[in-house]
Amino acid sequence: MALYPSSGDDRGVPTLSRRHSKQPALVALGEAIRRVRVASGISQEELALRTEIDRSYMGGIERGESNVTVLNLARIAGEMGLTASELLEQAGL
Repeated sequence: MALYPSSGDDRGVPTLSRRHSKQPALVALGEAIRRVRVASGISQEELALRTEIDRSYMGGIERGESNVTVLNLARIAGEMGLTASELLEQAGL
């Protein structure tokens, strides 16, 4: 299975994107997600299960390697008791 392009693998798991990986905004967002998740006492695996996002993809989001969609951002934020805009604010975006 190829790591690129970002269209997804044969299991439907999004793959990483060279184009967006480690962009400052994605890194800041990922760090904010991790910070809030840890403060909430939720494991990465639990958050992934609750949001129906593959755990490895969730890891990529937290590392700033994946360009998260608006819908996934809203689901992640909601599971941590925030709105997407509040989570973006936590990231300084």
